[in-house]
Parts: sequence; structure tokens; C-alpha cells
Amino acid sequence: MRIFLIVIDSFGIGALPDAAEFGDGGSDTYGNIVFKTGLRLPEMARLGLNNIDGVAKVFPNGNSIQKEKAPKGVYARLKEKTYAKDTTAGHFEIAGLVLKRPYRIFKTFPPEIVSALEKEAGVQFIGNEIASGTEIIQRLGPLHLRTGKPIIYTSQDSVLQIAADTSVTPLERLYTICEAAREIMTGDWAVGRVIARPFIHEGGKFTRTEDRKDYALEPPGTTMLDELKRGGVPVAAIGKINDLFCGRGISKSIHTGNNTEGIQAIQECCETVESGLVFANLVDTDMLYGHRNDVQGYARALREIDTALLAFENALRGDDRMIITADHGCDPTTESTDHSREYVPLLLYGKGIRSQNLGTIEGFDCIADFILRAFQLKEKSLLWDAIEKEEDANGI
Repeated sequence: MRIFLIVIDSFGIGALPDAAEFGDGGSDTYGNIVFKTGLRLPEMARLGLNNIDGVAKVFPNGNSIQKEKAPKGVYARLKEKTYAKDTTAGHFEIAGLVLKRPYRIFKTFPPEIVSALEKEAGVQFIGNEIASGTEIIQRLGPLHLRTGKPIIYTSQDSVLQIAADTSVTPLERLYTICEAAREIMTGDWAVGRVIARPFIHEGGKFTRTEDRKDYALEPPGTTMLDELKRGGVPVAAIGKINDLFCGRGISKSIHTGNNTEGIQAIQECCETVESGLVFANLVDTDMLYGHRNDVQGYARALREIDTALLAFENALRGDDRMIITADHGCDPTTESTDHSREYVPLLLYGKGIRSQNLGTIEGFDCIADFILRAFQLKEKSLLWDAIEKEEDANGI
């Protein structure tokens, strides 16, 4: 058996009931993009995306999300259990680990943290604010070039980000600084990720490179990846999955710089992987477009993914399964440039599976339960039992 688990980073489908507590009331990443652009995702719609509870709607400008008459997948909307909206919490929950205490979010880093970071890394920083990564390097890039001081910043995610021009701070030096920061940002100061953000400059313009590197905390508990490893099930990780889980339980890691490379890596795994889990993150929707409030760019990225899905489906064989989901929202149509607290889609497809609406499911961890049950490493799974019951009812 092979399972392809594809996370479309930040592809939310509507505000959770507690979204206002996060400042995200009215967020609807998918819906608001359709409202602004008229986006159509025919392949995801055929899998059941538009039939998920609360997704179909008609907007005042005439754009709409129309239900499919005969969707071919199993579909549901997932409600996050973890009281968070960040990448680490979302992926951990997808992998079966619900954080009881979400990682800390800073508006700015207190003097004692900055002092400890500077002492340990042997540098002085500029910045120390909530900012968009692309905006802050344009604004502080010239000062960074003059002083040689790396830029430190954060967001409404549990992250500490350090940006530097590679002509001033070579890539390996930036990684060393981030590794020192990772050692410090634990305990009461713990953040989910420390992120290295290298950039370059030309003609007064500062541009991030694809050499980003994430330094995550070790998962503070057992994940499905640990269980799969113990069960002898191979796991191929695509994109930032390896970084998020610190390599735990992963047999093969495939680094990608963008969605085009990620899609190509998934396709290659469809052709070469004989068994196990392929766990992929497609990050452009979040990193390049959601955080930059680039609605058109986000729509283009979704179209690219949607176009690729048919080839993935055609590559499925026997009892293979494909799961499409997300880790949080990041509505590019709102004033905020940060993640949004939203439901995420669950689309599950495989040969012989009957289409059905599973409504609203509490917890992204239902995905981990399904995968472990599929590989006979768990006895119970809501998704597995629902599909099995439907197949029995149809005499399959």
C-alpha cells in the first residue's frame, strides 16, 4: 500500500467558531479568493472540495463556489483541536500529536532574549518586530548592508526569523546563528520554529533565496511517523516536512525550493515508491502569497496544484490512497498578513472508495489514525471505519 498525504500550506476553508479570539473573524482563504478572482479548481471540486459543509456559496459580485453533482472522493472539513494556527501545531496534529500547550508567540523579543541570542551567536541584530519577511528586508536591507547586523523579526506565528544578505552573512554562517538561536529558544522561551531567511540584493531590490531552513523543536510526543518507523513502514518527506519533524521517522527527505519542484517530487514518488507514506508540503500558497496578501498569486498556485492532481490520481494503483488537506488558513484578502484560524479541507481518494460527506470532524489527527490503520498499526480509525462501512453497504 502507498498513501500520498499532500498538505496545501494555509489552504483554509472558513473561519473556526473561535476565530475572533485570534483576530480572524471573517477569514475564509478559499472563499475570499474565489470572491476576488473567480477561481475554479475543477479537480479538487470533483474530489468533493466544494461539497464540504459550508464551502459552497454565491457572492454578491456573481462569483460562486458550486457543488459537484457527483463528487468522487470522501470529503469533510476538519476543526483543529490545538488552540493555535501555526504550521508546527497544524502538522503535528495531522501526524497525531495534539499540543496541550501551544508554542509561544512573541510580538517582540524581550531584551533578555535578544541579549542572550547576541551573546551566543556573536552578532548584533536589527529589527525585532512583527513584520512581513519580504517587507522588512526591503525596509531594513540597506541598514543591514551598512552595519552587517542580521535582521531579527517574528509574526503572529510561533517563530523567530533571522534574515541576512548572503554577501554580508554567508549562508553557513546564517545557519550557525539560527542553530544558536534554536538552542536558546526553548523552555519558557520556546517557539515552534527558528527560520533562516537568506536574501540577495541587486539594483536596490532585496529578494529572498530558496535556501530557507527551518529549525523546529523535536515533537514533544509520539507522532504517526514514529509509529510508522517502528512498524517498518517507509516515509518519504517532501518540502519542509523533514525540518518540521526534525527528521524523526523519515526514511527519505526530498528538499524543494518551490511548489513546482514539490509537485515534480510527488510525481517522481508516484513512479518510484513501492510502499509506505509520501508526506508532502506545498508551501508557496502560504510563504509567497498568503503572507504577502497576493490574492492573484495564491489563486495561480492553487491552479498549479489542481492541474497536477489528475496525474497523481492516475498514478494510483490497487489500494493506494491520496489525502489532501491543510495546516491552517492564511487569507490573503484580509488586512492581516498572518495565518488565520480556519477549518481545513479533507479530501480522500482511492480506487474503489465510494464518495461520501463526513461532515465536520474534530481534529486533524483523524488523518494519522487513518494512515496507521491502513498500515495495520492501529485498530480504530473514524475515517477507515466510515469508508469500510460504506463499502460493505455497497457490497464491495
